[in-house]
Amino acid sequence: MVQLYFLSILFNGVVGFLFIFGDSRESISEETKRFPLVSDGFRLILGILAGMIGILKLFSPMETSKGSSIYILGDLVPALAGIIAGFMLIYGFYRSRSSKVSEGGSLDSFGEVLSHYKKIVGIVLLATVVLHFLFPMALFL
Repeated sequence: MVQLYFLSILFNGVVGFLFIFGDSRESISEETKRFPLVSDGFRLILGILAGMIGILKLFSPMETSKGSSIYILGDLVPALAGIIAGFMLIYGFYRSRSSKVSEGGSLDSFGEVLSHYKKIVGIVLLATVVLHFLFPMALFL
């Protein structure tokens, strides 16, 4: 579906840009904190939409040049990138809101590892966006 293809590129690109350039909250003045990319609510909504598009992208890949499509594996890399990006944004929102976080859980440790490598994930997201834009019908991409 072309619509999911466009939304996947859009959301993965915005989240990748946000992970690379939008994390310097300490250096932002009070006037620029009103910009929506810094808002926690905007990040939550963006995370939910990126995750949903990633899940939908698993089941609705772009068609190959021969007219057939391989379901589940068709757009694996952009779909997984969207799901991971959505998880990271939603995890970051709830991590910043919760006053009592259970330490030692597997979800907590996985989220901490992803949060530590946020800039690298952002670079991978932008690379995925560029490759997926240039080669829309490639298998696994």
